[in-house]
Amino acid sequence: MEHVSASAYRIPTDLPGGDATLTWNATTLVLAEVTAGGHTGIGWTYGSPATTHVITGELAPLVTGHDALDVPGANDAMSRAVRNTGRPGIAAGAISAVDNALWDLKARLLDLPLMRLLGAARREVPVYGSGGLTTYDDEQLERQLRSWAGQGIHRVKIKIGESWGRRERRDLDRVRLARRVMGDDGELYVDANGGYTRKQAVRIAAALADVGVTWFEEPVSSDDLAGLREVRACVRADVAAGEYGYDLPYFARMITAGAVDCLQADATRCGGITVWLRAAAVAEAHGLHISAHCAPHLHTHAAAAVPNARHLEWFHDHVRLENMLFHGTLDPQGGAVTPGASGAPGHGLEWNQQAAEPYRTN
Repeated sequence: MEHVSASAYRIPTDLPGGDATLTWNATTLVLAEVTAGGHTGIGWTYGSPATTHVITGELAPLVTGHDALDVPGANDAMSRAVRNTGRPGIAAGAISAVDNALWDLKARLLDLPLMRLLGAARREVPVYGSGGLTTYDDEQLERQLRSWAGQGIHRVKIKIGESWGRRERRDLDRVRLARRVMGDDGELYVDANGGYTRKQAVRIAAALADVGVTWFEEPVSSDDLAGLREVRACVRADVAAGEYGYDLPYFARMITAGAVDCLQADATRCGGITVWLRAAAVAEAHGLHISAHCAPHLHTHAAAAVPNARHLEWFHDHVRLENMLFHGTLDPQGGAVTPGASGAPGHGLEWNQQAAEPYRTN
């Protein structure tokens, strides 16, 4: 490896953003670039601009000079180096961004689409439309749902648990609206972002079953594995969680606790594609699917490489940013994407510095 750099870009949302437990008005993308043999690999995470300092200050000296084809070795070196810094959180995001860039670089050096380098298990990866934020009014929610339907995306997820679960009636009204817009045939998912208590989640799930909700994400906090297990035992919908996993043991604990029906993992947080693939293997060994959380264009090739990938999250905020900041983004028409179809090496994306520069923070 010859050079490692990082930069951060803060892009305002198109509408005020919010879920059960958080609101936001901008999203920050942290880009990592790694260079070797006349090629540059790019990877990214979503998080604090401070992530750039971890990349350039702590990780770059480790990765520079490392064999560009030995990605797992670089990942292990980075993970060991942040022991005292604290791996969860910002450090995990930094490792993830660099690891993702290293996989892109390796595929470019070998002139292969990343899914071919990883070994494709499928050609297409199903997606689900994700958004329906609690800050949207009914008109905005309906407009977004119809937009997905117009693309042929008939799996959709909306946010519930508004105000830490204190607006149950509005939660249910919004889910019923989503069902009316979608019709009877679409798959309807909800995400409470840990906003409910255990029994509250069970009560809500009973009402959700009447409108055919089949996916209940983080009905309680993902840190409450016993609570997830209790809710899972009482509800008809699949219980999903895992987006806040920052290392492989987290996913093992979640699975062995019997906390989920479908594991989620996020390659911008868990340690990059290296660890995401390992999490998928742990899930498969326990007879579970894995679903890629957010950052859809980062996950497409990895999701195509594992047989137990259920789908990836076509999250509105990140889709908008990735379409703005990268060339070569994918079209989800028909409810699936086909990574590697263009034959472009790596993950097939090119950074649009001209579009990004006005939003640069460091």
